Amino acid sequence: MEKFLKKSSWSDIVVSVLFMIFGFILIAQPEFVKSMISFLLGSIVIVIGVLKGIDYFASGKQDYYLLSVAIVAMIAGIVILFCADIITSIFRILIGLWIVYSGLINLQTTIVWKNHQSRLWFLTLILAIATILAGVYILVTNGAMLQIVGAIIVGYGIMNMIENAIFIKKVDRYLEL
Repeated sequence: MEKFLKKSSWSDIVVSVLFMIFGFILIAQPEFVKSMISFLLGSIVIVIGVLKGIDYFASGKQDYYLLSVAIVAMIAGIVILFCADIITSIFRILIGLWIVYSGLINLQTTIVWKNHQSRLWFLTLILAIATILAGVYILVTNGAMLQIVGAIIVGYGIMNMIENAIFIKKVDRYLEL
């Protein structure tokens, strides 16, 4: 159990580092990130549409489902390529939901630590609440500048790394209780 908990915490730290890197890129190059996400997602959807179209013509059957999926995917891909603002909003919502979820999980961990009479439970409580508030801010601020979102993502990564480092350090003691 101890190995599993430590391994899980280390993987959370790696995810936090990746979030921090993405946050720094978002702060430094927000328009580039927005354009790249739109370009990559649009291109993938167009390729899926083209492949479904090839399947339709190669199968020799009159499978109109494949043809409709191909046409819809290609149109959706083109829309995604040229509507980066919509994609950015969806991405912002997904990031915000992830951060709120992570904060709630950390809040649950804080409650467990308080029950085990850890001295660090109050610090982790504050970090968990700050994480939840950061996620809610991203969710409710429709016009949030991408740099602010990047800064919040970096802050989330730092807070999550601190909480996981504390957990890794204390996991042995908690398993003994």
